[in-house]
Amino acid sequence: MIVPAVRKLDLAEIPMIDVAPLVAGNETLIPETVAAIARAAEGSGFLYVRNHGVPSALLADLIHQCERFFALPLAERMAVAAERSPQFRGYLPLEYGGKRTGQKKGPNLQEAFLIGPERPCGPVPLDGPNQWPAGLSELKVAMTAYFDATEAFGRKMLKGFARALGQHPDFFDQNYRSPMLMMKLNHYPPQPPMTDGQKIGVSGHSDADDFTILWQDSLGGLELLNKHGDWVQVPPIEGTYVINIGDMMERWSGGRFVSTRHRVVNTSGAERYSIPLFMAPHYHTVVRPLDGDAGKSMVAGEYLLDRWQTIYPQGKADASA
Repeated sequence: MIVPAVRKLDLAEIPMIDVAPLVAGNETLIPETVAAIARAAEGSGFLYVRNHGVPSALLADLIHQCERFFALPLAERMAVAAERSPQFRGYLPLEYGGKRTGQKKGPNLQEAFLIGPERPCGPVPLDGPNQWPAGLSELKVAMTAYFDATEAFGRKMLKGFARALGQHPDFFDQNYRSPMLMMKLNHYPPQPPMTDGQKIGVSGHSDADDFTILWQDSLGGLELLNKHGDWVQVPPIEGTYVINIGDMMERWSGGRFVSTRHRVVNTSGAERYSIPLFMAPHYHTVVRPLDGDAGKSMVAGEYLLDRWQTIYPQGKADASA
């Protein structure tokens, strides 16, 4: 299958939104910001945001540690392999795939490192510890600081999305007391020229979460599939994040907001990095469409676990725990 040609982005398709009013709690300007968020969520399902309040120094530090991690010898990365973790935490080698489907290697030319909130193992299947490389203690410091700052911004965006859905700003709060967040460091090695669509950076997919907050480096490569069936470039813009709607938010909205398929094709000839934070509610959250269609309700954790088991390798739980 030949990879479809892509075209450059028309900025009307993915608007640039100044989210400073949300971050600062400026009630005078928030309605205008919320209206812009709603239009983007209903349109392409993607938006750029600026003035998000996440300190650039935290990002710069994490980028440096990210590069150091992926430069470690493979044996050191594999010492914290995600296939050892029941909670999908740790290193994902190139062409990783989910073992639930018997898939040993996937079509993606990407390696990654995953963390989530540090919680004790218990009745919630996705609660557990992170794994950290023994020889790179700075990674934990940098990643934790950035995780916390980006989560804080994500919670501001939750209030914006709640308002965009016509709900009270605190609509999502009760479901985010112990959320299923995941942060992922992505590394894409230089990709050979493509002759087919079998192996690209990341193949076409939608995200399972409420929404994703993405930093991508200056090389580009992110593409979305628009409503006309065209792949459209989503280029990096300095100082901004790309936010995209996920399956859960689409379900909350009764289909009003759009969880759009997207992919990564690294044709830059250089190493590419990106850092997404996936925002998802507590495991037992029942996602009920606001249009009243109860038949389309789903349990957030069950849906997310099913998706992750298809995508990521997973270790077995310790029976002695």
